[in-house]
Amino acid sequence: VYKRQDEDSELIERYRAAGFRIIGKTNCPEFGIMGITEPEQHGPTHNPWNLAHVPGGSSGGSAASVAAGVTPVATAGDGGGSIRIPASACGLFGLKPSRGLMPLAPEGDPWMGLVTRHVLTRSVRDSAAVLDATSAPFVGSLYAQPRRPRSYLARLGTPPRRLTVGVSRRSFLDAALHADCEAAVDDAANLLESLGHRVVEHELPIDHDGLARAYLTIVAAAVAAEVCGTEHKTGVTPRASMFELPTWFLKQVGDTISARELYEAHQLAAVTARAVASVLDEHVDVHLSATMAAPPAKVGELGIGLTEKVTLNALQRLPTSGFVMRQALAQLAHDSLERTPNTQVFNLTGHPAMNLPLWVSRDHLPIGVQVAGPFGSEELLLRLAQQVHEARPWVDRLPDLPTA
Repeated sequence: VYKRQDEDSELIERYRAAGFRIIGKTNCPEFGIMGITEPEQHGPTHNPWNLAHVPGGSSGGSAASVAAGVTPVATAGDGGGSIRIPASACGLFGLKPSRGLMPLAPEGDPWMGLVTRHVLTRSVRDSAAVLDATSAPFVGSLYAQPRRPRSYLARLGTPPRRLTVGVSRRSFLDAALHADCEAAVDDAANLLESLGHRVVEHELPIDHDGLARAYLTIVAAAVAAEVCGTEHKTGVTPRASMFELPTWFLKQVGDTISARELYEAHQLAAVTARAVASVLDEHVDVHLSATMAAPPAKVGELGIGLTEKVTLNALQRLPTSGFVMRQALAQLAHDSLERTPNTQVFNLTGHPAMNLPLWVSRDHLPIGVQVAGPFGSEELLLRLAQQVHEARPWVDRLPDLPTA
């Protein structure tokens, strides 16, 4: 039995002070490590747009709640795309704020700077209003807080100046996009151009394979610590049988990671952050890409199959081998990020990024596009999102919910 916390987190206190009523906890994958929401304990969450498909993850339950009209706002965390991915899959607006903007106390530094928190909403206005209520400076922040306006909401009425928009039509793992996702990017680029912005082709200067490995190195180390930390919360020593196979595998990988490897992952993230910051300062104002590389998968499509289960079960019984785990991690880096390759970069760099729900596929599934901006540019991104929404509203676009 988990020990109930004695006090609210700083962010929950701010939600309550703003007048929010917390009505429950939505479904999410174990430890928030998956881009789908199909935990073994509670079963899959279905996408309100098509119940045969997933709502993304890890904040898939939150996204399904808002998309289905259960709640107007739902909280979400984003350590690798967990706001933007479900926003794309469920046709919602989702902003991942800059590193340091949102309070994380009393947590230390979840996933070593990758994680931040905000909400999933239909409208840009709701997202801006919640940011006003929750993003004030706070004591003990590990990062300098970006400059912020007195009110994000009040600034929405002022359209942004003419922007130079860099656009990438490939995945950040240097692979092709699904045709629907490429069409969504083309459509968004044309829309931004029609609004007076200058659109140019521009690929980000990133080491695709290296960043994927660096991201999963950090996540594996964090998951290993979190799994071991369950003993403090439950009084029970963690065993493989207590966790899902992918969670325990990441724990095993994390146990083999050296301090040098973790340092090298942080160094690559820092170098990439500077390179991306340079692009967003000298060449383009914002960067446009696909949020996901493929439409929402079908329920069960991305779950681990029999072969993977046999392999992971075998790894549990073998002595922990750094070489074996690194080989498995390299394969995991490719496989697990193939459908969602474009979001983790901005968790590693700390830049803000948002999902705009502009496209619906021929199969009536939402396809979002991602727009990232300079560090601390939430006001610019929100004003751009509002301008786009006024040109092509999405708030009243609802899924065809099944009737009883």
